[in-house]
Amino acid sequence: MLTRRTFITAGIAGGAALAAAHWLRSGQTARPAPPGTASLARLDADAPAIMAAIVPALLDGALPTDPALRTGAVNDTVANVARAIAGLPPAAQKELAELFALLGFAPARIAVARVTSPWAEAGRDDVAAFLDGWRTSGFTLLRSAYDALHQLVFAAWYGNPRSWPAIGYAGPPALPG
Repeated sequence: MLTRRTFITAGIAGGAALAAAHWLRSGQTARPAPPGTASLARLDADAPAIMAAIVPALLDGALPTDPALRTGAVNDTVANVARAIAGLPPAAQKELAELFALLGFAPARIAVARVTSPWAEAGRDDVAAFLDGWRTSGFTLLRSAYDALHQLVFAAWYGNPRSWPAIGYAGPPALPG
């Protein structure tokens, strides 16, 4: 039975873990970010790689099957996520920075996400298992983090005209001029 005390304790512990991971990661030198993902790299150096691992797991079946087109679609989606995050209020950007710091910090990534490989090498099945675990978690904090990642990826993908033909959407109607 979840009590108010347990809920508050879990929230404080989760917040402390996010803040600690962000603080520990803030001193590391940043790697150059792929084109179009600069705002993600400002949040955390590993954020572009984290999103590039998450996008194929969340969009399984929606992405093109051709490897070159698939890579382009993933890169476009990661760049669109970066643009979406850049438009969020500073408080939301800070929370996402803490989430990316947590996921980018190897001990936390292994303990919280159960992904043992670095994000650039993580298998789709491992990433999908991590996402499913957070989606169905008993902890509101993990479910909320999953929801944020899910909403960012889906908005970035389905807001891209490249995805519209696959879902039969012809685009917005032309307004009379």
